[in-house]
Order: sequence, then structure tokens, then C-alpha cells
Amino acid sequence: MIRTKVKLQVQSSGVSGDGATIKLSEAIAKKWKIPFQTPLKLCFGIGRQEVTVVPSSQAGLLQISASLASKWNLSQNDNLCLRYKAGTRTIHIGPLIGVMVSSVFANMPDKPFGVNTAFCRELTETCQKYGAAVFFCTPKDMQGQSDIIRGWHFTANKWVKSSFPIPNVLYNRLTSRKTENKPNVQHFIKQVKGRKDLVFFNDKYLNKMEVFDALKKEPGLNAYLPESYSLRNSSVLKTMCAKYPIVFLKPVGGSLGKGIIRITRNTGDSYTCHYTSKNGVRKKTFDGLNELYDSVTEKVKSTRYQIQQGINLLTVNGRPVDFRAVVQRGETGNWGVTSIVARIAGDHHYVSNLARGGSLSTVKDAIARSGNAAASGGNAKLRRVALKIAKGIETQVQGHFAELGIDLALDSQGRVWLIEVNSKPSKDDNAPLSDEGKARPSVRKIVQYARFSTKF
Repeated sequence: MIRTKVKLQVQSSGVSGDGATIKLSEAIAKKWKIPFQTPLKLCFGIGRQEVTVVPSSQAGLLQISASLASKWNLSQNDNLCLRYKAGTRTIHIGPLIGVMVSSVFANMPDKPFGVNTAFCRELTETCQKYGAAVFFCTPKDMQGQSDIIRGWHFTANKWVKSSFPIPNVLYNRLTSRKTENKPNVQHFIKQVKGRKDLVFFNDKYLNKMEVFDALKKEPGLNAYLPESYSLRNSSVLKTMCAKYPIVFLKPVGGSLGKGIIRITRNTGDSYTCHYTSKNGVRKKTFDGLNELYDSVTEKVKSTRYQIQQGINLLTVNGRPVDFRAVVQRGETGNWGVTSIVARIAGDHHYVSNLARGGSLSTVKDAIARSGNAAASGGNAKLRRVALKIAKGIETQVQGHFAELGIDLALDSQGRVWLIEVNSKPSKDDNAPLSDEGKARPSVRKIVQYARFSTKF
């Protein structure tokens, strides 16, 4: 693919005040066979402007008027990609990327997106480097039928709210299921998914049972799936507890380890439940399964639960270890494993989430510290399985996904198991393992895929 980047110069001699005339580097015009002194269209997102192009001797520059720059929220020295469609006589600059975020803290000008602010800055800087523009919008901005959307962008060293054209790409980073399911948000998503000129990806939160049921249909993946069912009645609980010494109950829409219950079969007919809570882990022992099921009945009535086979996980100093693989589409549109980190559970915890006191490690170090010879070569196996699962999600789950957090485990025999798939992987998980001052590969991949999917 021919890729051309241009640097914007705002309002200089020879550019009309109404935006109808633009100046473009002669070399770029020649490369793309863009005619001079001929009526054309200039597009940014879905924004359209009738223009006439005049030549400029300055290499790599696109000169536009201040009024057009203001209309589209473009700034001096912005770097964007450019392409030309001769059939429609249209010059496209972009891509313009919109990122859906859950909320903005207007009273925190330095951290308007809370813990995600650093990621938003990192994405902004990466866009500038790779030739793209980005803004961030909340559910309050997702209303109406207009071709304009309000959003936040980082300019002149501060966060500013402005108006933008509907973007080329919309990236769903809503981090609350409740927010994502609001009627105005779902209406907005339905509208944008209906547009042929917009790429919408990471459609929705994934449901644990939906994922496991879908992947069971994909040839070759059953070997990595712990036995799992929807917890509908006591007979399912009895069957699973009779079959496995440890089972887990997981809310199908849960995240960050919330609401997970570990059930351990003791000698005799008693069972011990461990519950995750804000204050750590609490436990309770039941004399039998009927008593245990009665205790979780209220939870099952209000929240759908998955019951899953317990895995004898690899451990470090007695603490369970799992692995988060970030799998993304990149500049070729194909899935690739961007990174894998090991997550070691905190003291007295059985889930490894950082929010529950877990810690990060490299895969190599965690396997070495486990002292388990059967886990050698685990890094390569984890990567292969993560890639297979991402492709399985693409094939079997409805929706457009370009980024997945895939949680995997190695058992004491070195076998790989799937724990869950997350379509909104945290942007903080890899940070402690990143080189200071460098954009994370996972952030670069987002921009590269945005360019690929919009043919920039």
C-alpha cells in the first residue's frame, strides 16, 4: 500500500480564507496524480469540503485555511496520512480516530480520564507519530443525528473539549457494562455500525458463557477449555463437585475477579467456599451441597453464574499464576500476540488480578520461579494458544474485535488452559514492564490497525 504522510500548515499565503483553496506539495500531488486547479473534495472523517488544489514547492506540506482548520479541529504541524481516490476525485486525510470512554472528570484538568489519562496521552502522541488524529468521547456526547460529535483532545499542552466530524474509526473503550448497555449508547452504536464509511471495533463486552460456548464450536480449541456450564440448578453443582475437587463459580459478566467463588471438596461431605471481597478473601464451610447451593441461590437469582472445572495452576511460592496475553490486529489486519505477562496472585488470594493484590512478572521469570520442569517451553505454547483463541473469537463470536486480553493458565503438567477472554483489556497491566518514555506496542497496534482498516 502506498502511504503518504503530510504535515499541516495552517493559513499561509495562497490559501483562501473560506477553505476552498488548499496548497499541496508538488511531489505528493505527482505521486498520487492529484490534478491542480480542478474542483475536488477534501475529507477528514466524514467531513467534506469542496476544494481546488494549487501547487506548493514545500516538501511534505498540506496548507489549509484557519477557518477549515477550526471547523475540523486541526492544528499547525499535525501529521496525517493522505490518500487520493481518482474515481471520486477525493483527497482523504486522516484517519480520525474516536475513542469511546466511560466518563470525564472535568474537575481534574490534569487527569480528566482518571487512571486512563496516561493511556489517552500515549495514544495521542502515537497518533501524531504515525499520522493520525484522535479524540475521546463519553456517552453524554453520543446523542443526536448530527454528523458532528463533541470530544476531548490534547492540544497546546492541555485537554480541550471541541467538535469533530464523525470519525473514520470508533474504538470502544467503555469500561462499564452498565454504561455500554444504556439506551442512548446502544442507539449511538447501532447508528455508527450502520455507516459504511466508519469502522467500529471492540463492539461489546464479552460474556464468559458466550465465549466458551462459541469456542467449543471451533475445531481444535476444546483441548484448552475447562469444563464449564451455566449454573442453572443444584444438579449441575452436584455433578461438577463430584467430578472435580475444586470448582469455580464466576459471574458471566464479571471482571477484576469480582464475585468469584472457589468451592473445595473436603473429606467427607463438607465443602469450603472462598469468596473474593473488597477486604480480601473470606471462607465458609458447608456440611453438604444442598446447604451450599442454598447459600448461593440469591446470587444465582440476581446474576448469571458459570460453573467451571478448577485447574491445578502453576504456582510461585504457593501463589497461583496465570498469564494475560494481549492479542491485536496490526498493520496487516492479521491477529498477532503483542505481549504476554505473568500475573502472580497476592497473599491469601486465588485470583491474580492486580486489583486483588496480584503482581506482574515476565513469563520466563514466573516459569523459572515455579520450579516446574513440565512448564518449560510454556511461553511458546501460550502464544500459540492465544493466537488460536483470538482467531476462534473472530470466527465464532458476532462483532468486530481488534484487541483482546486473553487470560491463560499452565497447569502442573504444563498444559495450557483458557481462563477467560476480555474485549476491554486494561491499559495499565503492561505499564510496569514497559521501557520508560516509549509508546507501548499495544498502543502502536491500535493506530496501525486504524490506518489499515481505513486504507490509510
